[in-house]
Amino acid sequence: MLESMGNLKRTHYCGALSSFDIGNDVVVMGWVLRRRDHGGLIFVDLRDREGIVQVVFNPEINSAAHKKAEHLRNEYVAAISGKVTPRPEGTVNPNIPTGEVEIVVKEIRILNTSKPLPFSLDEEEEINENIRLKYRYLDLRRPKILKNLITRHKVCKIVRNSLDNNGFIEVETPFLTKSTPEGARDYLVPSRVNPGKFYALPQSPQLFKQLLMISGFDRYFQIVKCFRDEDLRADRQPEFTQIDIEMSFIEPDILFPIMEGMVSKIFFEAGNINVSAPFPRMTYKEAIDRYGLDAPDTRFGLELKELTDVFKGSSFKVFAENVEKGGIVKGLNAKGMGSFSRKELDDLTEFVKIYGAKGLAWIKVDEVGMQSPILKFISESEITKIKEIFKPETGDILFFVSSNKPKIVNDSLGRLRIHLACRMNLIDKNIYNFTWVTEFPLLEYDEEEKRYNAMHHPFTAPMDEDIPKLASDPLSVRAKAYDLVLNGSEIGGGSIRIHRKDVQSRLFSLLKLSEEEAKIKFGFLLEALEFGAPPHGGIAFGLDRLVMILTGADSIREVIAFPKTQKATCLLTDAPSDVGSKQLKELSIKLDIAK
Repeated sequence: MLESMGNLKRTHYCGALSSFDIGNDVVVMGWVLRRRDHGGLIFVDLRDREGIVQVVFNPEINSAAHKKAEHLRNEYVAAISGKVTPRPEGTVNPNIPTGEVEIVVKEIRILNTSKPLPFSLDEEEEINENIRLKYRYLDLRRPKILKNLITRHKVCKIVRNSLDNNGFIEVETPFLTKSTPEGARDYLVPSRVNPGKFYALPQSPQLFKQLLMISGFDRYFQIVKCFRDEDLRADRQPEFTQIDIEMSFIEPDILFPIMEGMVSKIFFEAGNINVSAPFPRMTYKEAIDRYGLDAPDTRFGLELKELTDVFKGSSFKVFAENVEKGGIVKGLNAKGMGSFSRKELDDLTEFVKIYGAKGLAWIKVDEVGMQSPILKFISESEITKIKEIFKPETGDILFFVSSNKPKIVNDSLGRLRIHLACRMNLIDKNIYNFTWVTEFPLLEYDEEEKRYNAMHHPFTAPMDEDIPKLASDPLSVRAKAYDLVLNGSEIGGGSIRIHRKDVQSRLFSLLKLSEEEAKIKFGFLLEALEFGAPPHGGIAFGLDRLVMILTGADSIREVIAFPKTQKATCLLTDAPSDVGSKQLKELSIKLDIAK
């Protein structure tokens, strides 16, 4: 027989009780984690969001409560009143905060029953993720997932307090806005009252936060949902959350210390992790030269070395021909990894091919000297230069990649570097290395489209001294763009924005955006820039990724309350789903789906 709470009012969370509460009468409410019947006494572990507490039913104290306890099953919901007492000697559980105490029950009310769960809530048990997502409301009862969400809450609170203390104003920007597809695809929303027209869900509040700077808000922030219709990976979702920030009258040297202070607070207060500021900085060029990637993991060595000049005109034709075509040769010294078998080396070759490399050359260093199939193609002087660059020792192995496309060399070796570090356990998981990467290229060239694309976004300002190169050498122009990288993951990115209409128009022209097209897509911004737009810039942090790193989760799905799958579906609600013909007719939409 189910009951109401009646006159019982909760006095404590289950997990909040301690030896300081011994002797007190308390009321706790929660879910039955497990029940143990020891003949006369019945023990129940009662759980709520703060933890568990052991409650004891003694028939000599309350026989009616003891009889009810016989009917309890896992995940039944109960309200219990009783007295906090010390656990008997030898039964203390040091593994939980409430392990020194128990509640001797005076009254129990069974508030609800539960069907057997589709999976165990035991933390150690491996559960199929699709089952977890289908029953996400049950999955969220698991302490690990619950803790992740509580950490996320703490991070948001710290962000708001930190930015408020630095003079930022939180402003909400629209979700129903104009489609301006640049890069990822927009999620479109049909307008019923304007047939045939569509809103777009924002990929970021970029344009609105720039308008707020023109409005004179000076310092803005928002913890905001953003939407991108793109292919998904472990760290991507169709809807994700940004900590979005913009400031007026700034350069990076003003922005960086404020952000470093906020991030340091997040890691100390939400993760009990000390990080030291200021964070080191490196240019994009240095990051690519040394690590191959623009989000370098600096917790370990294995840095890349340039060998292009060594193989210029070499008799090793594969490398020499790539150099002649404007390509590069780079390598790394995998210290102490010379014991790789031929099969393992073949596997590494297949690994770099994922990133476009056609092969992976290697030279082992053993007691005899250098051993490799490529040595017969390399001159003594080239070997001498290789030794000078890598300073190899016995037990090392040198890896080389060459291509006529520098990006392929950097991507493949950069990923190989991380792959080797993971494989050989070179990464200390207790280290948190933050790095600012600055001076990104403003533009990149799309060979297929035969046009320039913005490396960051089309509102990023070029370095002042590089503006004259926009006409003569666009690809050499550096941007006032920056990323904050943590252990090889970009957790935040931003830039100083273009605040002059003439410069913005020049950039649109370089991107082959006609004056008419620019007016259609961004006319409101171009007009706003003519009304006293101040110099301004900002940054956006990926909240999901930040919390994922902070909690040690493997995927951002572990730190989002109700995430989508990698196919952008919600297994809990069965979204996206079909809609009726009446709804479609109201929206003036007729489906034409290819069979």
